[in-house]
Amino acid sequence: MTKGRMEAFSDGVIAIIITILVLELEIPHSAGSEALRHLFPKFLCYLLSFVYLGIYWNNHHHLLHASKQVNGRVLWANLHLLFWLSLIPFATGWMGENNFAPLPVAFYGGILLGAAIAYFVLAHVLISLHGRDSTLARALGRDVKGKLSMAAYAVAIPLAFVSAWLANGLYILVAVLWLIPDRRIERVVE
Repeated sequence: MTKGRMEAFSDGVIAIIITILVLELEIPHSAGSEALRHLFPKFLCYLLSFVYLGIYWNNHHHLLHASKQVNGRVLWANLHLLFWLSLIPFATGWMGENNFAPLPVAFYGGILLGAAIAYFVLAHVLISLHGRDSTLARALGRDVKGKLSMAAYAVAIPLAFVSAWLANGLYILVAVLWLIPDRRIERVVE
């Protein structure tokens, strides 16, 4: 399989995940503002998850842009990432449906941690394929942002049972951290 084919497959899967995510939002049965108030927690969860999926899509694109080839290990590592991303609509729906209850918030964090670990594995499998002196290895460097993200998720999961709002605050903080453009790969590739 070529790099382009893997990227196209991944783009398609992420597009389907986003579609499933939006389908979880119920269409109100009334035209009043009360119907929208009822959907507010679900919409907040949707917004956070949409941002996360966008971040993964963007970073996945950059990761593959800096790569020259893929192999079987890369394909499996990529599927591992897509597996975790595919669980985001379920976790989002559960968290929104239950108004940010502790267990669903912790579960959501577990999905985010699984996706972060899978992305880290994918990046390192690609680096091992391309070599420690490759453009990709230089671009990723020590990946402090990725490691900080995983640490924040690991803290947020048990924190959800103390304060679901603080745990969600950590999820939002990590998303904001990644929304700040990360130009490492672009700088090295250019």
